[in-house]
Amino acid sequence: MDSHFYKYIEPIIKPRVYWKGEIMERKLDHSSVIPLYHQLKELLKESIEKDGVKPGDKMPSENELCTQFNISRNTAKKAIEDLVQEGVLKRIKGKGTFIAKPKLEQSLTGFYSFSKVMQESGLESKDIMIDLKVVKPTTKVMRILQLHRNDKVIELKRLRCANNEPIILETSYIPERLVQGISTKDIQNSSLYDVMEKTFGIMVAKAKEVFEPILIQEYESKYLEVKEGYPALLLERIAFDTSETPVEFCHSVVRGDRCRFYTELI
Repeated sequence: MDSHFYKYIEPIIKPRVYWKGEIMERKLDHSSVIPLYHQLKELLKESIEKDGVKPGDKMPSENELCTQFNISRNTAKKAIEDLVQEGVLKRIKGKGTFIAKPKLEQSLTGFYSFSKVMQESGLESKDIMIDLKVVKPTTKVMRILQLHRNDKVIELKRLRCANNEPIILETSYIPERLVQGISTKDIQNSSLYDVMEKTFGIMVAKAKEVFEPILIQEYESKYLEVKEGYPALLLERIAFDTSETPVEFCHSVVRGDRCRFYTELI
């Protein structure tokens, strides 16, 4: 075992937690009504937060946790899996479990701008175009965009990445009559709203956004590169122009292990 790995796991495997020059003995309470896996999960999380570890540092194995805390393999596995789903840890097949990268944060006080969040986080944003086509809108899309029976929409599917890591699977619906002739080339290296304004004279003035927790489905998991059933956020946005006419409906599946949203209350 190399010194770097031992330096990290020592506070957990002993189990001892080091901070402010003190050594604190930590044990699981086998007589508590609180499940052992939850106790272990909170202990690991606390150690990660207090011991100055970095993204990419390796976690102790499930077998090591079982030996140290006198728990079953299922208990250790459940604690680790919960932390993986929360985005605190990340599994790499054949290599082990590691401290995950910090989540990307976005304020709810304004438009959700993926490109802006990437820029502020010092990351490179990249959009992968999955599809762009003219389709007949569903009843829901027709109602939201206030369309007539024979109206069609542009359906734009994109995979939004940070440093080549897929973060958001996004589908936008725009009335075809507003952006006739739009192509993937138009938005390959530009903001969709910039293209709508500069090319088609449509200025997005405001938007209504709704968030709700969901679980990632099989279709979405293939693009977002996480397992089916992972936690995610569903973001639905209706964008309006200066006359308060809806000009876009956007449906986004945001990885819950990589993003979180916040607001400030005054």
